[in-house]
Amino acid sequence: MAEIPKGMQQPMVHPGHGSAVQHQDHRPDDKSPLLRYRLDRSLSRPDIILGGGGNNGSSRNLSTFFGVFVPCVLSMFSVILFLRVGFAIGHAGELETLGMFLLAYFIVLLTVLSISAISTNGAIEGGGAYFMISRALGPEFGGSIGVMFYIANVFSCALYCIGLTEAIEDNFGPSGALINDHVPPLPSGQWWTLLYSSCVLLFCLGVCMIGAKMFARTSFIIFCIVNISLFSVFLSFFIQGPMDIKIRAENKENDTKANYTGFKAETFEENLESRYDVPDYTTGVKLSFAAVFAIIFNGCTGIMAGANMSGELKNPSRAIPLGTMAACIFTGIIYAVLSVLISYTCSKDLLLYDYGFLQDINVVPPLVAVGVLAATLSASLSTLIGASRVLIALARDQLFGILLYPVEWGVTRSGNPWVAVLISWFLVQCVLLLGQLNTIAPLVTIFFLLSYAATNLACMALDIASAPNFRPSFHFFSWHSALLGILGCLTMMFLTNAIFASISLVVFLALFIYIYLRVPESEWGYVTQALIFHQVRKYLLKLDTRKDHVKFWRPQMLLLISNPRSGCQLIRFVNDMKKSGLFVLGHVKTGTLDEFPTDPVQEEIPAWLKLVDTLHVKAFTELTLATTVREGVQHLMRLAGLGGMKPNTVVLGFYDDDPPEDTFIKCGVNRPQSPTDDEDVDIFNQFPPLREPGYDKLVSPIEYVKIMTDCIRLQKNICLTRYFYELDRDKITRNGEPSYIDVWPVNFFKPETVGYLDTACIFLLQVACVLHMVPAWKKQTKLRVFLCSELDEVANTNRKEKLGRFLKELRIKAEIISVPWQNVITLNTQNMVESGIDEDLPTSPTSLITNVSENYIHALNRLVKSYTQKTAVLFCYLPLPSADEREHEQYLQLLDMLTAAFPPTVLVHGIQEVTTLAL
Repeated sequence: MAEIPKGMQQPMVHPGHGSAVQHQDHRPDDKSPLLRYRLDRSLSRPDIILGGGGNNGSSRNLSTFFGVFVPCVLSMFSVILFLRVGFAIGHAGELETLGMFLLAYFIVLLTVLSISAISTNGAIEGGGAYFMISRALGPEFGGSIGVMFYIANVFSCALYCIGLTEAIEDNFGPSGALINDHVPPLPSGQWWTLLYSSCVLLFCLGVCMIGAKMFARTSFIIFCIVNISLFSVFLSFFIQGPMDIKIRAENKENDTKANYTGFKAETFEENLESRYDVPDYTTGVKLSFAAVFAIIFNGCTGIMAGANMSGELKNPSRAIPLGTMAACIFTGIIYAVLSVLISYTCSKDLLLYDYGFLQDINVVPPLVAVGVLAATLSASLSTLIGASRVLIALARDQLFGILLYPVEWGVTRSGNPWVAVLISWFLVQCVLLLGQLNTIAPLVTIFFLLSYAATNLACMALDIASAPNFRPSFHFFSWHSALLGILGCLTMMFLTNAIFASISLVVFLALFIYIYLRVPESEWGYVTQALIFHQVRKYLLKLDTRKDHVKFWRPQMLLLISNPRSGCQLIRFVNDMKKSGLFVLGHVKTGTLDEFPTDPVQEEIPAWLKLVDTLHVKAFTELTLATTVREGVQHLMRLAGLGGMKPNTVVLGFYDDDPPEDTFIKCGVNRPQSPTDDEDVDIFNQFPPLREPGYDKLVSPIEYVKIMTDCIRLQKNICLTRYFYELDRDKITRNGEPSYIDVWPVNFFKPETVGYLDTACIFLLQVACVLHMVPAWKKQTKLRVFLCSELDEVANTNRKEKLGRFLKELRIKAEIISVPWQNVITLNTQNMVESGIDEDLPTSPTSLITNVSENYIHALNRLVKSYTQKTAVLFCYLPLPSADEREHEQYLQLLDMLTAAFPPTVLVHGIQEVTTLAL
């Protein structure tokens, strides 16, 4: 059999290809080097699994209470509970403070709903927010948010360590509240502060190195201490009588005492009012609603503390939503009750000028100090162990290559990532050396808020995508709640600090781009694909072919390719010619399904998709199996595309005897560097070698011409392409001497119709104009239209002016070149007379061969070539073949003679109206 060269060479069927045994052992995900690497390493290290701690389940031993509820409560309390509730009431008033807590918890609870939905939709491993976001939105979102979440935990741990040190110095320093004759003061100073902070961090390191069990036990002990301190505070409000309290505010000049009044309605009424005119005595800056709200909001964060322990939870899908929700309700009630008690008993001056008043009014003052120290220590522990869990999850996912290899291997048999803990401890210690952290604190909050926003985004995307597999057991959420959570988090980010919020988004974008470029594939799935499918389906249904209008016509290309080795340049060219329209690469594999144990088409699709990515073309691939090439092409013309997006133009390689040339290297498809370079091996080994000279083709000349006639019958425009293996697109579109796009809108097989612009000629002009509109081609090429002229100068002038007006009306900017060809016409007439054919006698309307001679075709070939010294691409009119099969071979021979030794050429025949003069 014969074949279609230059883009339609059909690969031969390899014996044994796609056998049943091969199919049975084949795992699609094995093609991912990243996944295969992880599988190999996990087999050699049974204690390491993706995101968890170990696969024996021994590391999963934390319950909902100890693993989620306690860490979340302690993280949400931190120092806000004891030191900033009165501050908020003093400046904002009781009503606004309750409104702030209500708003803050509304935002936080919306995020908790999203966390609960995602965590109950599948198996949750280690990594907390990073794991959930990456598995829902893909590695780009997950990795970038994971890094920022890790940095936030590192800096937050340093902040809590310094906060704990300051609390120690406030109570046990030279002027400490708990210093007396029996308790000597601790030394103070910058280096002493660093030493105390480092000792606190060292204690946190010891707890985290022992493991999650020790962390849970320590957290529970701290939880009990905080609750005892809190109980003493509540009890003091009812036991303690009115008293005068010496305030510590140095800028309070008139009075150095403030009142604790006990329960009085007058005190409550006084505290209903806001006092933003009074500056914060610690900074001397007047506050606003946004400033106070930003501080209060810090007491409502910490909801990820339980999710960070997901790798150590017995049942994370149940523990995370239940424990986090319970922690939010518990802390919310405590904050509300405490604010009401403070408003009823403490004067405005006391609240404005002494943020540590709870210790002064407590029946056992040291208990409050112990509560502050315990809550801050717990927050330090939680952020350090949370940071290590995020780091080990990032390392196991291999998003940053060999940089995190040691982290992945440094895991104990019980699942404790000791190397990740050490690295996190070292980074926190480096941050402690900086000393000045006040300016960084808002950035930490913003990073946390950004991770919360991303969690809401993941939940919203999953819900909108309507994927059947997204069916969480937690039902109290919707994409509306997730959207509100996103808006709330972003609003709080910019309210906290607009500059740092912008910086965090820039950092996130940089990380996103880096991971996107480094990790092109992932086995986790991409919610973006589900969203795109959802939207595309919706809009495809709205794309009604009955509403098509010529004003909005665009070329929709079906390029038939047999072996891409010889068609890479043509693929890139058609990609330029489509003008943002549909581009489909069609391929026909001959045979029947009975001849193969599995579908041979599906096995080749990955290589075609990789080819599309390598050539950087915007194309779809459609492969089919048929008994003949012609039958397969009919399948593709009928079925390629979907709905209103279906090809209207078919592009074929030219039928000639030239040996095909390999264009892989020329188009940047490099050979594999090593046998393990799977991504390149797929392309070079999947596609068969090119046809050797002397081998039969898979289609005959008659079948090839019938494929052309099938295109016309199915109402498709048709393009035949030749010599595109010679096209160097990169050279043409680079800076240099301009070249030309030439158009010959003349049916050379009917010379008597010269000067008549039919539908096919107008389509030819439109396609050439579309190519010239591509920026790279427009910059380096000029469009020329050739007008074949006769001896009558007046007639030629009129025709040239008419063509110029026509082009101007179509907004086609081109140079018109008159070409004298009377001698060529005369030659054709003489040859016809010598052959005994009278040109005045009527001929069959379907016969083209009787109208032209070979000498005439050769003369035309020489005429066109005389103008192609600087031609990049040549567009010519494609005459249709006759209906008589006996003339098909001669028809192809005439086309071959006409275009011999041309530059890259496109023979075009259009049957559709593609232009309009209407606005």
